[in-house]
Amino acid sequence: MAAVQPARKAATVSEGGPRHGAGPRQWFERVWRSIFPRPLQARTDRERAALTRFTFLLHLRPVMVPARTLPWTHTFGLGGSSLVLITLLAATGILNQLVYQPVPGVAYDSVVSIQDQVPFGALVRGVHWWSANLLVVVLLLHVARVFLTGGYHGARQFNWVIGCGLLAAVLANNFTGYLLPWDQLAYWAVTISTAMLAYLPLVGDTLQQVARGGPEIGTQTLVSFYTIHTTIVPVALIVLMGFHFWRVRRAGGVVEPPAAPGEAEGDEAKRLFLPDLLLREVVQALVIVAVVVVLAALFGAPLDERANPGMSTNPAKAPWYFMGFQELLIHLHPTFAVLVFPLLAGIGFLLLPYLTADDEPAGRWFLSPTGRRTATLAAVAALMVTPLLVIADELLSGGPSGLIGGGVLPLALAAGAAAGSFVLARRRYGASVNEAVQAVVILVAVAFAVLTLIGVWFRGEGMALVWPWQR
Repeated sequence: MAAVQPARKAATVSEGGPRHGAGPRQWFERVWRSIFPRPLQARTDRERAALTRFTFLLHLRPVMVPARTLPWTHTFGLGGSSLVLITLLAATGILNQLVYQPVPGVAYDSVVSIQDQVPFGALVRGVHWWSANLLVVVLLLHVARVFLTGGYHGARQFNWVIGCGLLAAVLANNFTGYLLPWDQLAYWAVTISTAMLAYLPLVGDTLQQVARGGPEIGTQTLVSFYTIHTTIVPVALIVLMGFHFWRVRRAGGVVEPPAAPGEAEGDEAKRLFLPDLLLREVVQALVIVAVVVVLAALFGAPLDERANPGMSTNPAKAPWYFMGFQELLIHLHPTFAVLVFPLLAGIGFLLLPYLTADDEPAGRWFLSPTGRRTATLAAVAALMVTPLLVIADELLSGGPSGLIGGGVLPLALAAGAAAGSFVLARRRYGASVNEAVQAVVILVAVAFAVLTLIGVWFRGEGMALVWPWQR
C-alpha cells in the first residue's frame, strides 16, 4: 500500500495539476499549454496535420487538399479575397461608427470630421470605400470563375444559389452605405435608383415609399439605410458566408480540373493544407490589404458638397453597379427596363445549375477548347453589337418608343439572339449543352457590362453620349 501512494501523486503532477513550489516559468508554461495544447511550430507532416485539425480557425479547412486545385490560376484566390475585403469593411466600418451620426443635419459634418479632424480618419474612410467597391468587382469575378469552370453542378448546385444571395447582400450593403455621407453625389444617386422602383406596375409607388421611408428622401431614409447597412445586412452576410463555406467543405472544396494522362489520383494527388495552401492565402491577403491601403492613401474616398434636395446634379447617375439598369432605362420602356429584362435574367442566372446538364465534365476553364471558342465569339459579338445598338438608338429614335417598340420588340430580339447563339454553338461548333449555355450567358453578361461602362464613362450632362474626357 505504501508503494502505491507516490505513484498516484506523480500521476496527479504529470496530468497538469497544481504542484507545490513550481516556479514562474512552469506556471506560465502550464497556462500556455492550456490555451495551445499543441506546438504552433509544426516540423513534420504529422504535426502539420494535427495543427490543422485541432486549431479553431484552421480546422475549418481540410487537412489535405487536391494538388490540382493549388495552382493560383485555377481560382485566383477570389473567394478568400472576398473574405479579406469583408473583414476590412467590418473593421473600418466599426471605426467609422464611432464618429458618424445618421442625422441629415449632422451626417455630412460628421463625415467631414472623420476626414479632417480624426487621426487617420481619411485613411480609414478611404479603406472602407475602396474595400466596398473592390468587393463588388472581386465577387463578380468569383461568380464568373465558378461559372466558367463549371463549379455549380452536383453537390455544389444549391451553393450557387447561396452565392447569389451573398452577391445580393453585398450589393444591398453597398447601396445602403452609398447614402450615408449625405453629399450631393450620394443623395441624387439614391434618388435616381429608388425612382426606378416607381416604374414597376401596380406596386411601384408603394415599393418606392418603402425604400425611401416616405415620399421623399429624408431623415427616415437615412436612419433606415444606416440600420440596414450596419445591422441587418451584416448579420445576413455572416449567416450566408458560414453556410456557403460549410457547403464548399461538404462538397470537397473547389471543383477539381480533370487529371492529365498518367497523373496520380486519390490520396497520392493530395497535398497538406498547411503549409501548401495556407501560405499562399496569407500572402494574397497581405497583398490585398496593401493594395487597398495604398489606394486609400493616394486617392481617398470621394466627398461632394452637402446634399441639396433642391438642386440636382447633372448628370444624376445611379451607383456604378446599377448604371446598366439606368442605361437600359434610356433605351427601353420603363416596365421592361426595370422589371421584365432584370427579372428574366435574374431567374435564369439563379437557376443555372438546374437548367444545365449535371453529367458533363467540369473543372477546366471554359469547360473545353470548344467552350473557350464559343465563349470568345459570344464575348466579341457582345462587345461589337452593343455599342452599335446604343449609338443607333441614340441617332434614330433617341429613346424608347412605346410599349411595343421600346419593350416587346427589344425583348423578342434579345430572346432571338440568345436562342440563335445557343443553336449556333450546338450545330456549327459542336458544343455541348453546358458550353452552349455558357456562350449565351457570356453574351448577356458582356452586353450588360458594356451598358454599364457606357453609363459610367460615356454619359455627360443630360445623359447625352460624350467622350470620357468631355464629361
